[in-house]
Amino acid sequence: MRKLTLFSLAIFTMLTLTSCEAIETIFKAGMWWGIILVVAVVVVLFLIFSRGKNS
Repeated sequence: MRKLTLFSLAIFTMLTLTSCEAIETIFKAGMWWGIILVVAVVVVLFLIFSRGKNS
């Protein structure tokens, strides 16, 4: 029964989303995760270097 539900969900997604929309959604999510990770790394490096100068 679970396979049938998963299969019907996959068919529904394929019929409602075109391939371009699906790719666009994936890239938008990837872009935002990339931006968040880069900002987090810059903040961590800034904190590490600012603590090193105060010591």
